[in-house]
Amino acid sequence: MAKTTGGAIMASMLKQENIEKIFGIIDGTYGALYINTTQQGIELVSPRHETTAVHMAGAYARLTGKLGVCFASNGPGTANALSGVAVENLEGNRVLLITSCRRNPISYPDRGGTYQCFDQVGTIRGMAKWSQNVPSQDRLPEIMHKALRACYEGRPGVVHIDVPENFINGDAEPVEFLSPAQYRRLDPIEPSPNLVDQAAKMLTEARLPIIHAGSGVVHALAFEEITELAEILHAPVSTSWAARGLLPESHSLAWPMIHMKANDSLRNATDLVLCLGSRLGETDWWGKAPYWALPSAQKFIQVDIDEQNIGRNRRVDLAVLADVKIFMQRLISTLKELDAPNIETRKTEAASLATEKDKNRQKLDKHLEDKSSPLITAHVANVCLEVFEDDAILIVDGGNSAVWASFFHEIKKPNTFLSTFHMGHLGAGLGQAIGAAAAFPERQIYCIIGDGAMGFHPQEVETAVRNKMPIIFLVCCDKQWGMVKINQNFALKPVKTMLKKSLNADENINTDFHEIEFDKLAQAMGAHGERINDPAELKPALERCLATGICSVIHVDVDPVKHIWAPGLLKFKEMHQEPKGK
Repeated sequence: MAKTTGGAIMASMLKQENIEKIFGIIDGTYGALYINTTQQGIELVSPRHETTAVHMAGAYARLTGKLGVCFASNGPGTANALSGVAVENLEGNRVLLITSCRRNPISYPDRGGTYQCFDQVGTIRGMAKWSQNVPSQDRLPEIMHKALRACYEGRPGVVHIDVPENFINGDAEPVEFLSPAQYRRLDPIEPSPNLVDQAAKMLTEARLPIIHAGSGVVHALAFEEITELAEILHAPVSTSWAARGLLPESHSLAWPMIHMKANDSLRNATDLVLCLGSRLGETDWWGKAPYWALPSAQKFIQVDIDEQNIGRNRRVDLAVLADVKIFMQRLISTLKELDAPNIETRKTEAASLATEKDKNRQKLDKHLEDKSSPLITAHVANVCLEVFEDDAILIVDGGNSAVWASFFHEIKKPNTFLSTFHMGHLGAGLGQAIGAAAAFPERQIYCIIGDGAMGFHPQEVETAVRNKMPIIFLVCCDKQWGMVKINQNFALKPVKTMLKKSLNADENINTDFHEIEFDKLAQAMGAHGERINDPAELKPALERCLATGICSVIHVDVDPVKHIWAPGLLKFKEMHQEPKGK
């Protein structure tokens, strides 16, 4: 048989995995890979920076439930991708990163002074789920199989395979291509029927069970199942920050994370928690009192695909290793065969607890009565709700800009809200927005982002223009590191900060910066650009942007003092302290 190339083998293996899109900047070190993926009908979406490619792949994976694939070239390309690797792995998004490295005789180990060479595997291994170099040409299919298997084992994250450029572009012996079923498990992990029965009995007998859901439910795309289960049990649903919006937030059983005190009350009132796909992390208060009831007063069922997460931060009464979607399907079937729980009692108690959500919403909405210019940031997300369709995907990025957007956006459809919930990583939103547009080109995509965050990767507006993605970026401009400034103000002069709400410019340390006219910058890259500073101007501007059918950027001047006093900041700071309970 005629010779082939390593790149052609890799492309065929990706095709076997039904990969439809990949993200990365083309480079000669893996020319045979991107040429062959293109010939295989796999679309390449190219950003202007490698870290954006990783964020694009992460957003694509999270929204579709598929594998996000990206690549980076040896040396500087891989170095550029590192922050994306750290973020997307921490966020738990299923990403395969393929990197090239220098030819095998001069790397691993570095021969000494090798150009564009560093220990890519050693560096990434500490921040990714799995990382391995291909040591010889004949082992390329084997290591690719290992990488693809690792992508679907346990909690999703970033898997990295590092391939010498001479293996990718050089001659290789043809190989027989295995189907995915021949080298990895395809069926999700089934729960033990006995454990399903036990869970059903506990949930039926509980006074007021609640469901606490994490991003495992998002990755399983189990939105219909969690809604049906909540309604059968009449169990309120709280979520981690990363899983917000699993139920439409208008649903009576949805307890959005923005109502933080209402969540505390709910988690103390319940006598049984069904925890689905969540590790109970820091912003879940580690599952500890006083934000949750003590284990002696509250039973705990935990279901996770990764056994390492079970009982990690809170002891459990029932541990279930299973795919959360399959578990919920089996549980729903079992519950339908049992006597119905005391729904009326649950309805009464849940309704009473829900009044705290309503009070908080009314308190938050008082911000919208402020119609001054420059506008208060609350108006940005609120007006967007009027303009965009219910299934539009919102990406939020920044410090206080992300907080304001989170508190004034209502999620109407599941899996339409993206951010870097675990890392709070500035600048990732541009790549996430492009990844979302690649996943769902027919849907509206918009990004509310701070001017600080937008300054990290503004060049990706050109990527959206070049790929004909009509994303709308709303840049909230206060010309300062707002979240840093409010903390610094309290550290420097707490009394004056409380009384005056801000310090003089000469009293702060490097928190201010000069203006970037983002509307004009967008126009220079071929996008539509507008600038507004009055809340009444925002809706017409958005409608004009939608009418253009191209990528648009709205420079939104926001009141810099009001901006730093975002809602929930004290509670958010409290989340990052050790809970005082036992």
